[in-house]
Amino acid sequence: MFSEGSIPDWWPTLLALVAITSTLYTLWQLGGFRELLREAGARLALLAATFACVPHLFRRRRWFLHQLFLAGVMNLHVVGFVGLFIGMIISLQTGIELARFGQQDQIGPLVAAGMAREMGPFITAIILASTFGSALAAEMGTMAVSDELTALEVMSIDRVSLLILPRVAALAIICPLLTVVCDMIGILGGGFVANAQLGVGWNLYLDSAFAALSGLGDTIPFPKDVYTGLFKSFCFGILIAIVSCQSGSEARGGALGVGRATSRAVRDSAIGIIVANYFLTWVFYGGAS
Repeated sequence: MFSEGSIPDWWPTLLALVAITSTLYTLWQLGGFRELLREAGARLALLAATFACVPHLFRRRRWFLHQLFLAGVMNLHVVGFVGLFIGMIISLQTGIELARFGQQDQIGPLVAAGMAREMGPFITAIILASTFGSALAAEMGTMAVSDELTALEVMSIDRVSLLILPRVAALAIICPLLTVVCDMIGILGGGFVANAQLGVGWNLYLDSAFAALSGLGDTIPFPKDVYTGLFKSFCFGILIAIVSCQSGSEARGGALGVGRATSRAVRDSAIGIIVANYFLTWVFYGGAS
């Protein structure tokens, strides 16, 4: 068709488009892919409906405060304990390598930046997804299989405003607060390991750690590593609440359906946290290079 060396420039692009189209068509024929798109659409619709109900939050303040207590106080010890050992692990692992080059004084900045940027928000979100998120899915699922959600609709009560808004708002607030606790305890745990096992003085460790977090961002006059981590936690909290509530509200088939909905909520929340973490990191730090 074409002589040797005369293949048009558009030919590779055409082949790529054909391959992409074929792949998308194949995926569309798979029931699982269609179900994935349906769930994503349902969660986005639920998120939009929740934001539309934000003016109702003051009326739901009693439920909101109750959810704050359940998500925050009841999980504070778990976040603190895990954050302590995460900081100690980061300090030990980085310190062993830095000691080979005589750079132990850099342990503080590495632990502080690692906790504030990534590990604090990520660990806090995973803990909340596996504890409070699973409880949300089970609670909503039990209400769904016992027709309580249907009863609310019959009585013309907005279930998004009554049930979902307080839970989403509570997680959106408590996740950043618990992240601050996780960051602080993790940095202190890293300092304990640096001092006890790597011979780094407390004053040097703390001074270098706080100096690493004191750099102001270009757009917001606040330490960038701190506000990026808190913004990630805010997004993670909303994601966990929306995914858990939506999964639970679609539970069918009695106790078995509730169990499946809870498992799906934790799985999808963890995957969403990991994917969102990458894209948020790229947004904040991708242009730095």
